[in-house]
Amino acid sequence: MQIAIVLFDGFTALDAVGPFQTLSPLPGAETVFVAEQAGPVKDDTGNLTFVAAKSFAEVTRPDIVIVPGGPDVPTHNDVLLGWLRAVDATTTWTTSVCTGSLLLAAAGLLKGRQATTHWLALDAIKEFGVSPTGQRVVFDGKYVTGAGVSAGIDMGLTLAGKIAGDPFAQGVQLMIEYDPQPPYDAGSPEKAPAEVVEKFRADTPAAS
Repeated sequence: MQIAIVLFDGFTALDAVGPFQTLSPLPGAETVFVAEQAGPVKDDTGNLTFVAAKSFAEVTRPDIVIVPGGPDVPTHNDVLLGWLRAVDATTTWTTSVCTGSLLLAAAGLLKGRQATTHWLALDAIKEFGVSPTGQRVVFDGKYVTGAGVSAGIDMGLTLAGKIAGDPFAQGVQLMIEYDPQPPYDAGSPEKAPAEVVEKFRADTPAAS
């Protein structure tokens, strides 16, 4: 089982790391970070660099594809979108975290389907013919989308349970001690103070 995690300049690190941490323990799994060209890829802060071990040309039949998001996902990158279309023909699961679903949508893979994304991008994904939901993890056929950033952990655990069974996924959750007890109850626009929500709405340009 090959798990391919896509990297591109400006990706959000936790979008990639959450699924990596929860899915790479799957029995027999080989996890590879892949990008247009093999080599270093910087995250959205410019301070953290991941290394893509392989290029798109070297990874042609992954079983699972994971597409992270970022503040400015490259929805017009024909090489990336073309690769997503090509490998999707044979994947068992095609997945995304946060605004990574905009890339799947831009590739035409989510048209007519339900999906989720970061709450600030729910309107943007409609433009690709996708039905957005506010759910944290959405399954529609073999397509699995996670909401914003930290939801990649939930997406990975849910998918691990589908593949290897609930006890296995529970063991992964236990070993990473994923037992959220946040200091604030402001993790969604429905719960956060209105002035905080509006600040980010005002400061965030519409996704293209």
